[in-house]
Amino acid sequence: MSSVAEGIADLLARHRLDPSKALGQNFVTDPEVISEIVRLSGVVEGSDVLEVGPGLGSLTSALAESGAHVLAVEKDERLLAVLREVVAERHHDTVELVHTDALGANWAELLGAGRWRMVSNLPYNVAVPILLRLLAEAPMVDSMWAMVQLEVAQRLCAGAGGRTIGVPSIKVDWYADARIVLMVEPHSFTPVPRVRSAVVELRRTEAPRDDVGPGEVFALVEAAYRKRRKMLRSSLAGMVTPEQMLAAGVEPTARPEELDVNQWAALAASRAGTLR
Repeated sequence: MSSVAEGIADLLARHRLDPSKALGQNFVTDPEVISEIVRLSGVVEGSDVLEVGPGLGSLTSALAESGAHVLAVEKDERLLAVLREVVAERHHDTVELVHTDALGANWAELLGAGRWRMVSNLPYNVAVPILLRLLAEAPMVDSMWAMVQLEVAQRLCAGAGGRTIGVPSIKVDWYADARIVLMVEPHSFTPVPRVRSAVVELRRTEAPRDDVGPGEVFALVEAAYRKRRKMLRSSLAGMVTPEQMLAAGVEPTARPEELDVNQWAALAASRAGTLR
C-alpha cells in the first residue's frame, strides 16, 4: 500500500468515516497518478487552482506543494474536519477551504476576475453537471483537468458520427476543446470502483458563431436528442423547417448524432434568420 493510501486509510479510521456512495466519493490514492495530474495541468508556483471535491486532500496537497494557491470546494461537511487537519499541518497559507455545493456556488463571488484552472477528481455522480456549469458560468476558469469515469470522459470528448456523442458532447464543444489525457485504473482509488477512470483536459475556445447564443443552440440539440432515433425533419418539426435545415447545410434526413457543434450553430442561426 502506498503512503498516500495508508494516510487516507488512517484518516478515515481516526475520523470514523466511510466514503459516501450517494456523493460518488472515490478518493485517489496512487501517488504516481496524483503527480501526473499535477504535471499535466501545468500548475506552477503562483497558479490559482480551483479544486472541486477535494475529498481527503491527497490531490490538494500535491497541488499546494507545487506552489499553487488552491481554492478547495467541498460539499460533504463530514470531510471538512479531515481537510482542515491536512491543510493545517502542511498548507495553511496556500489552501483555502470552502464548504459549499459546486452545483449551487456563485463562481463570480468565489473566484473573482482572475485566471484560474480547475484540477479535480470529480465525484462520479455529478461530474458532468459540474463541468457544464463551470463552462457556462465561470469564464475565469479557462482550463480544466477533471478525473471522471472513462465512459463519461468518452462522452465529453465524442465527435460527430460516433455512438457516444450526445447532448453533453455538444455543450462541451461549444465552450472548449476536450481530450482524454490520462487513463486511470480502479486500483488507484479507495474504495476501488468497478469502472476505469480518465482525466479529461478542457481548454476554452471561442464560440462557433457570434450571431446565436448557447441557449438557442442547446434548445435544438436537446429537442433532437429526446427523439434520437428520428430524423431531424421529425424531431425538430415545428422548430426548424426543412428549408432552414438545407440553408444551414444540414440534411433534413440526418439524425442528431451526425451533426457537430458548428452544424447545430448553423441550424440555430438559420432558424433565427441570422445565417450568413
